[in-house]
Amino acid sequence: MATVWPGRSRAVAGCLKFLLTLLILNFPCEACNNVTFYVPTKLETNEIIGRVNLEECLKSANLIHSSDTDFGILEDGSVYSTNTILLSPGKRTFIISLVNTQEEKQKDINVALEYQMKTLNKGDLKETILRRAKRRWAPIPCSMQENSLGPFPLFLQQVQSDSAQKYTVYYSISGPGVDQKPLNLFYIEKDTGNLFCNGPVDRETYESFELVAYASTPDGYYSDSPLPLTIKVEDENDNYPMFTETVYNFEVLEGSRVGTIVGKVSATDRDEPDTMHTRLKYSITEQQPPSPKLFSVHPVSGVITMISPQLDREVVDKYKLVMKVQDMDGQFFGLMNSSTCIITVKDANDHAPTFTKSKYETSIEENTIKRDILRIAVQDKDLPNTANWRANYTILKGNGNKNFQIVTDPQTNEGVLSVIKPLNYEENHKVILEIGATNEAPFSRDIRSMNTAMVTVNVIDQNEGPDCSPAAQTVHIKENVSVGTRANGYKAQDTETRSSNDIRYKKLNDPKGWVTIDETSGSIMISKKLDREAEAIKNGVYSITVLATDKDGKTCTGTLGIILEDVNDNAPVIHQENIVICKPKMEHATIIAVDPDDPMNGPPFNFKLGLSSPDIQKIWTVTRLNDTSAHLSYQNNAQFGKYAVPIIVSDRHGMSSTKTLRVNLCDCVHPEQCESEKSAHPDTRLGTWAILAILLGVALLFCVLFTLVCGIWSTSKVKKPFPDDMAQQNLIISNTEAPGDDRVCSTNGFATQMINGNGQGFCGTLGSGIKNGGQECFEMIKGGHQTLESCRGGHQTLESCRGGHHTLDSCRSGGHVEVDTCRYAYSEWHNYTQPRLGEKLQLCNQNEDNTNAQDYVLTYNYEGRGSAAGSVGCCSEHHEEEGLEFLDHLEPKFAALAQTCMKR
Repeated sequence: MATVWPGRSRAVAGCLKFLLTLLILNFPCEACNNVTFYVPTKLETNEIIGRVNLEECLKSANLIHSSDTDFGILEDGSVYSTNTILLSPGKRTFIISLVNTQEEKQKDINVALEYQMKTLNKGDLKETILRRAKRRWAPIPCSMQENSLGPFPLFLQQVQSDSAQKYTVYYSISGPGVDQKPLNLFYIEKDTGNLFCNGPVDRETYESFELVAYASTPDGYYSDSPLPLTIKVEDENDNYPMFTETVYNFEVLEGSRVGTIVGKVSATDRDEPDTMHTRLKYSITEQQPPSPKLFSVHPVSGVITMISPQLDREVVDKYKLVMKVQDMDGQFFGLMNSSTCIITVKDANDHAPTFTKSKYETSIEENTIKRDILRIAVQDKDLPNTANWRANYTILKGNGNKNFQIVTDPQTNEGVLSVIKPLNYEENHKVILEIGATNEAPFSRDIRSMNTAMVTVNVIDQNEGPDCSPAAQTVHIKENVSVGTRANGYKAQDTETRSSNDIRYKKLNDPKGWVTIDETSGSIMISKKLDREAEAIKNGVYSITVLATDKDGKTCTGTLGIILEDVNDNAPVIHQENIVICKPKMEHATIIAVDPDDPMNGPPFNFKLGLSSPDIQKIWTVTRLNDTSAHLSYQNNAQFGKYAVPIIVSDRHGMSSTKTLRVNLCDCVHPEQCESEKSAHPDTRLGTWAILAILLGVALLFCVLFTLVCGIWSTSKVKKPFPDDMAQQNLIISNTEAPGDDRVCSTNGFATQMINGNGQGFCGTLGSGIKNGGQECFEMIKGGHQTLESCRGGHQTLESCRGGHHTLDSCRSGGHVEVDTCRYAYSEWHNYTQPRLGEKLQLCNQNEDNTNAQDYVLTYNYEGRGSAAGSVGCCSEHHEEEGLEFLDHLEPKFAALAQTCMKR
């Protein structure tokens, strides 16, 4: 059997008290009935006695009171001693009162404290012995007070084992406080098992120590299993509560209602949680300024709320609160701390702007636009330069014509009144405005009336000149009226007298010059024929601009619109010229007529065939389709070909015109396949490539002709020095159109030039030539003479140019013709032309980026007649495998091109 009772030390008494408290807490009780707690004879201060269920008794209680001052009760129902108490034998009773002050309810709980020493009967003792025989160690609960004053070493408890009855047992311990940090705080007597502490302990550093006790014999045999031993450090209220912030800053809107939350303060306490040492209560100890009292704080949550609606920023804009927090549930012996709370009052728009003056007066000349004619000031008690302070001005009355505008000057908050539309003195000599002012932000409270001010604006008269009102005036005139016809014109009035006297008129703009204007009356007279269908007429209105001038020279400008009433002077016309009808795909063609006259003189139109040959009458018919178009149809026996079909079209009043249409009745599927030019050869059709080839040939021909003409012109006009581009004179035009007389040369057609000084000559033909069978022959020989071969089969000899003048023998008559002497030596000709031709060919042989072109003007040697070589250029780069077999299978369009180009 193990001996488990402790010695006579204070620690043993504490352990017994702890066991007794557990028994009390588990003792059953009924709510709102008598409650009995079994307690020891001595109760320490702040010792928990037991707990009652307050919620089941009176859940809505907001006040809890104990009738005995030696005992207190917490909000969770825990009953504790407020002082050190020694209980006398017998019972001690007191009453716990639960009060709901709002509902005026109260319920009492009778509490009785009774000292009782429980004894164990034999059965209980037997049960205890048997239960403890299973475990040979007794883990007695042990605790020590933090920050204990000693004396040290301080005895905590005695550890004993059952093995000590049979063996010699040595005790030892290990764990934190022994062989772990903090080292050497605890030790145990080897022989007795007494456990001691060597110094004070801070619970906030070490809440408890988990030690392990060992019992062993001298020979090292452990007679019992290691015993876990927990030493709990009991808390002492040695830590002050600390606010989370030194200074709190909150904001609240002025005029806030009662109960508005301003902010929340919070504090922490390092002592043991869920004890009286950490039960904190908050309070306000000071308010600056002190009056009126506006704020309160919830004692538990720390929430600061408003308790008065008298918060006015314009009176006080900032408050300072000194907050206090105290543990021990706020009791006087609890530890406390303080903090500062700054509450800033935010501005609310609770003040309307008010005008500094109720009446203002100013003046301005009529017909004047001017800014800042008057400045109006207001006062506002709200926070400056905020939306609650900035003013918005409004013209409430007197601005029906939108002559005035008022805006806010952002720098001064003044209202700036301006005139944005000129005033008229003749209409109103004085204008009275009512001005109102509000804030940019809406008002925080109901303000029923807006502050207003009256502004009187005096209008000063000035000479305004004539009034061209309305600016656009009209007059109706029939078109084609006779020249000299008069009509009403433009009228202006004097602004002061409202009369047209002393007003002079002048025409500023007359696009066609059709009218003249009377200077005095403003009436107009027709000077040319009016045509409603002219280009200058838009929507039947011809506009002229008129300048009106009064006696003082002031002017105004107006527009006179002459509305031309239509006369049926235009017959309907058909704008179509050529019509292609594909037979039998198309049964008819649509023809459309237009009439530039007004619709009342236009459609519906009447269509019919005009007088023509009987064949036309038999083949073609016209059928009206709608008011402006008709169908032109053909008979089934009509032959393909071109027809001239006259169509007569007339308007609703019978005015008519005849149009002869060129109709091509073609065998096709779509009209684009048949053009009027191909009607004579329906089988011949040119394709796109054929047309392109023809166009390129024509362009090349024009380039050659232009070059020749330029060369002839420069040669005939300039003899010396050499022309700019003499290379072009190498091309000789030969355009003899028919065989003439037997002579092949004439004085008008030749210009002979000396080639070199030794008698070799170069004779060229300008403006004439010899033609035979459509071929032009001109051969230059650099020998002693040159031969001009005739294409007729013979040849004529041009004798060499050797002397001062040369003769051209007659080809048939035996005579000779004199020609001009050669003017330039061959060396001069060669030295001038060769460098320039080389430069031009080099430039022509380059692209825009100065790189060599792939195919341009190239120099080739003369290969002789009938050369087997083909064309040299881009077209000669095709490989041999690219055959020309496709030429045998050309489309009909290419066949048409071949037939067109065929020699006939």
